[in-house]
Amino acid sequence: MTISERISGRAPKKAAKKEVPVTRSYGDAGAPIDRGHPFYFGFLATIGALSAFVLLRALASASQVFVIILVALFLATGLNPAVEAIRRRGTSRATAVAIIFIAVLSLVGIFLALVVPPLVTQTAHLIQIAPSLLEDLKSNPSIASLNSQYAFIDTLETKLSSITSDGTLIITAFGGVIGVGKTVLSGTFTGLTILVLTLYFITSLPEATKMGLKLVPASRRPRIALLVDAIIAQVGAFVGSQILISSMAALFVTILSLILGLPSPIAIGIIVFICGLVPLIGHFLGCGIVTLIAATQSVVIGVIAFVAYVVYVQIENYVVTPKIMKRTLAVPGAVTIIAALLGTSLLGLVGGLLAVPVAASIILILEQVVIPRAEQR
Repeated sequence: MTISERISGRAPKKAAKKEVPVTRSYGDAGAPIDRGHPFYFGFLATIGALSAFVLLRALASASQVFVIILVALFLATGLNPAVEAIRRRGTSRATAVAIIFIAVLSLVGIFLALVVPPLVTQTAHLIQIAPSLLEDLKSNPSIASLNSQYAFIDTLETKLSSITSDGTLIITAFGGVIGVGKTVLSGTFTGLTILVLTLYFITSLPEATKMGLKLVPASRRPRIALLVDAIIAQVGAFVGSQILISSMAALFVTILSLILGLPSPIAIGIIVFICGLVPLIGHFLGCGIVTLIAATQSVVIGVIAFVAYVVYVQIENYVVTPKIMKRTLAVPGAVTIIAALLGTSLLGLVGGLLAVPVAASIILILEQVVIPRAEQR
């Protein structure tokens, strides 16, 4: 008994007994699972296959998102040399990005103002005079003979009559009125998304590259940083080369339009410039548009415009483009054509855009990393 308990006359408290938990026996543990058993292997293989299938389905469902991200990243990387050129003159990166984007938006506004009204007018005019153009084709004995066998001109006349009567063929081509609205809204949303993502990517490109380099061992970080900068420069050089090639095509078509007396030659040149930025199929679209506009004047002018455009495209593909790509990207002409074909067949338009800079990056890595290691062995 303590002193305080003696003074107060209280009896000492007894210590509470600890309750011992009663454990219930559930039996002895069995033998461990035999990992070599066929059932165990089949179960794991099935789970792995199902996981891979679900992952592939998820990636396929989000493929459009990945395409948008790749396009925005490509545009941001391509515009980065222009941003760096402005930044070297003493401005901040945010100011340089703002200048580039204002210039891009201004060019888009000029394109819409110059191209859309003439394009709508020329399309309507072409639809109006198309029956007379087809009648002129029928007057040619060779074409008339082919038409008597295959009736392709008669089929075109039937479709043109449906267009000029109520426009149902044009509406049906887009899936009805609702389909037209969905197409316009989807295109607008995709364009705005790419624009916003490009702005974010080009603003945070240095921070993103620094964050990625932190995953590299410190001893190799300086060399990897130089290679990353060189790859980004390769993409920028490719974008600059595409702009130069498209500008040459636009200048040629503008001069051709002036010679042939086509309406709105500057607008036609801008259309060809935009089409020229699209790899492989760009000039196919541009040739179709120029030929249709030229055909509104006469069949002979349409044929001349078509032949002249095709001849220029052949010269560009086999003479101009390989030389420019070899000088700016150090990529052989054959590699440029093969890479564009493979990229387009694998990923479509995005693959065509990324094929040449990816090929240039692979050649750079081979020259700087793989080949020196092979020579040291």
